[in-house]
Amino acid sequence: MSGSSRIFPVILSGGSGTRLWPLSRAMYPKQFLRFFDGSNPSLLDATLKRLSPDKGFAAPIIMCNNDHRFLVREEMDRAGFDAKAIILEPVARNTAPAIAVAALAALSEHQDAIIVVMPSDHVVQDDAKFVETVSAATRIAQTGRLVLFGITPSSPHTGYGYIKQGEVLDGFAGRAYSVGGFTEKPDRATAESYLSTREYVWNSGIFVLHAQTFIDELQHLAPKVLESAKSAYAKRTEDIGFERLAAEPFASSPSISIDYAVMEKTSRAVVLPIDVGWNDIGSWSSLWEIAPHDQQGNYTHGDAILKDTENCYVHSERHLVTTLGVDNLVIVDTADALLVANRSRAQDVSKIVQHLKRSNRKEHEQNIRSVRPWGYFETLSLEPRFQVKLLHVKPGGKLSMQMHHHRSEHWIVVKGTALVTIGEEERLVRENESVYIFATQWHRLENPGKLPLEIIEVQIGSYLGEDDIIRTHDLYNRTPEETK
Repeated sequence: MSGSSRIFPVILSGGSGTRLWPLSRAMYPKQFLRFFDGSNPSLLDATLKRLSPDKGFAAPIIMCNNDHRFLVREEMDRAGFDAKAIILEPVARNTAPAIAVAALAALSEHQDAIIVVMPSDHVVQDDAKFVETVSAATRIAQTGRLVLFGITPSSPHTGYGYIKQGEVLDGFAGRAYSVGGFTEKPDRATAESYLSTREYVWNSGIFVLHAQTFIDELQHLAPKVLESAKSAYAKRTEDIGFERLAAEPFASSPSISIDYAVMEKTSRAVVLPIDVGWNDIGSWSSLWEIAPHDQQGNYTHGDAILKDTENCYVHSERHLVTTLGVDNLVIVDTADALLVANRSRAQDVSKIVQHLKRSNRKEHEQNIRSVRPWGYFETLSLEPRFQVKLLHVKPGGKLSMQMHHHRSEHWIVVKGTALVTIGEEERLVRENESVYIFATQWHRLENPGKLPLEIIEVQIGSYLGEDDIIRTHDLYNRTPEETK
């Protein structure tokens, strides 16, 4: 692709995926999940590789929040290339401020930069065609237009925004249209009328923008957004490879989407219809649509027995799930939560998440597997005075040097080899060996090997909370709040 080194993929990875609860949680949302058989790439991994450097594009700019930064870096490692920048948003302010920062970052690399803005959690089945469409959109963006990708509707979907196609744009083989208007999530009757006219497309949330043109339009249409973005970016700080935006100026920005801030007001907007097998994976119903089905229209993952069952999505992580004489259900069974819903109500799963938040329950935020930059831990048993965990430490992973006031710990290595530091002493602890750490002893665990390390940890004490940790020498520069 000619001149592609100035074409920067911009990946927005700040979503929480509430409608795919209970698999998607606030601390481990859908863009990091591997659906179906588990061997597929995560949605973020697939997005990274869609416009990768080996296809002639610049290294990506990734916008995410602080909680997900190590998950993003892990996906970058899996993808096998570096990011131009992983930029941390201190607070959520919707897409317009985030894209403004990304445009500024791209312009710092190339004065004629083009940015391709993509959500991190969508499916595109035809990557080759997508790359070709980005090339066409880039040529349009070079003329001073702001390009949106539109999806030809396959149904009167009421969960998507719609864009009306206006006049054909001259000089681009009838592929692009001026924007005739936006409609945000119409009712079913309106959506059906849109389908009948064949003049409307779904708003994919994918944009190809000449970065300076976009900045100029922000200056004209949403100057407060641009002012906040410029200040937050200029005052950014570096933190072990991440770029932290300055919190106060970024928080002062209006919380507004790129559609409301710019695209619905500008005269430069152009819509380019695409047919690349797009799906936003916005609900269990949309996931069922692209899942491999049996002859009865069912998808199953895990241990499941289905009798006289049709058009169901069944996901089991631990238990046997059985069904009899049902249809059009979503059944998702995880270690700490079970969802049973009619597929027609899949869009409403976010209401359950809202209820969990209002009730101050933890299930909306984290499941029993707590992800850490060094790996993860999983609670196996929790009683008033003891707790049993599985610690999984990835190769090279290193926990902070730490001490607990109220608990002692017994570590049993069940896989791999551990390097354990207790006070001034270091020792290797191999499979089927153990070590005991008394309360108030400083200690550290790391995996010096090339294979995963797994340890059963038995905690005993009067208080077992994660906040009973005093840390020093944390390789990952985390705050105490992040380890709770």
